[in-house]
Amino acid sequence: MRMTVFGTGYLGATHAACMAELGHEVLGVDVDEAKIDRLRRGEVPFYEPGLPEILKRQVEAGRVRFTTDYAEAAEFADLHFIGVGTPQRKGEFAADTSHVQEVVARLAPLLTADAVMVGKSTVPVGTAARLQEIADERVRAGVRAEVVWNPEFLREGFAVADTLTPDRIVIGVREPGGPVEEVVRGAYVPILESDPCPVIVTDLATAELVKVSANAFLATKISFINAVSEVCEAAGADVTVLADAIGMDPRIGRRFLGAGLGFGGGCLPKDIRAFMARAGELGADQAMSFLREVDSINMRRRERMVDLATEACGGMLIGKTVAVLGAAFKPDSDDVRDSPALNVAGMLSLKGAQAVVYDPQALDNARALFPTLTYAGSALEACEGADVVLVATEWPEFLGLDPAAVARVARGRIMLDGRNCMPAEAWRAAGWTYRALGRGVAVS
Repeated sequence: MRMTVFGTGYLGATHAACMAELGHEVLGVDVDEAKIDRLRRGEVPFYEPGLPEILKRQVEAGRVRFTTDYAEAAEFADLHFIGVGTPQRKGEFAADTSHVQEVVARLAPLLTADAVMVGKSTVPVGTAARLQEIADERVRAGVRAEVVWNPEFLREGFAVADTLTPDRIVIGVREPGGPVEEVVRGAYVPILESDPCPVIVTDLATAELVKVSANAFLATKISFINAVSEVCEAAGADVTVLADAIGMDPRIGRRFLGAGLGFGGGCLPKDIRAFMARAGELGADQAMSFLREVDSINMRRRERMVDLATEACGGMLIGKTVAVLGAAFKPDSDDVRDSPALNVAGMLSLKGAQAVVYDPQALDNARALFPTLTYAGSALEACEGADVVLVATEWPEFLGLDPAAVARVARGRIMLDGRNCMPAEAWRAAGWTYRALGRGVAVS
């Protein structure tokens, strides 16, 4: 099939390259000329394992190209995926859908034949209906542009696998079983023939709600275990053992029960806030009011990490050096949007500490967002002269650090594990004081 993908950020670039990998002819479209130039050279403008190899291979094969020209895109295909950003509006909880609307408004009048516009961005429920109105208002006489919703379920660090071998495909259409559904299914035929997964066909509103509901649930599960970790700290219990025990219940499961600094990134925080905002607009604000506490618990863990660092430094951070290992919001990513690691580093700096940050992939993005922090070129360099070593992102590189090697360059012997990921006994055996969120000192 021939198709376009509007937006070449994390979602769009991944979708374009992977659709080409499946054998389709793909044209990626973006307004950012610099980004398009990099993609044309086969360069991925962000870190995602496995994607550079696929992009380079498909660019060289000519199955994926990139442009800034909407007219070229309208002529190229009749199937158009939309994967532009829907960030949180400034000063509000609601999502900004202006970029999605702009794509439809610019593309619709250029269409010369019937087309299908497939939204993949995470949007407030009701967005698809509004986009259909925009398309209807702007298309030429005799041309039909149908808006469909096909939410993405990508995990940063696993986006290639999640695209090529998804655990489900959701298609929201106005008329299930019709020709429009078949067009969208056609894009996924190579997947369905080689490794079948469930295809859920539903109405537009349900399809829009699926992704944000999934993110809200995951955020709730993470904040639940972090709320329990607060009690564990107060009671002297161990939240990691507790999570193992309750995770053995098949109704609960162990995944996403990792207590620590909580969630961040470009999806979960802004999606749960947008969910609350949209529920309020629909008159169902009480139904989602619990998400305010989910958000609050998540932010509170960051503050608690700063408190632990302050306690470790004798109650005063001024003049102390803290090595912050991690800047990305999660491993296998260079995404620093709403990163707990950088947030903690920033708060430490504001309280007078010298926060020295190292991350295997996210340093450039971190510098752009927090230029006043100090950055190191390696984990050991970050630990030089440190009074406290704080692990804020669970990169495998950090898990494998030698406590003795760190001790030779650090000034203090305090390890603060913000992700409950480090081998605690190995660090204690090497003479380090080990502290972690949810694993407090027993009540006397």
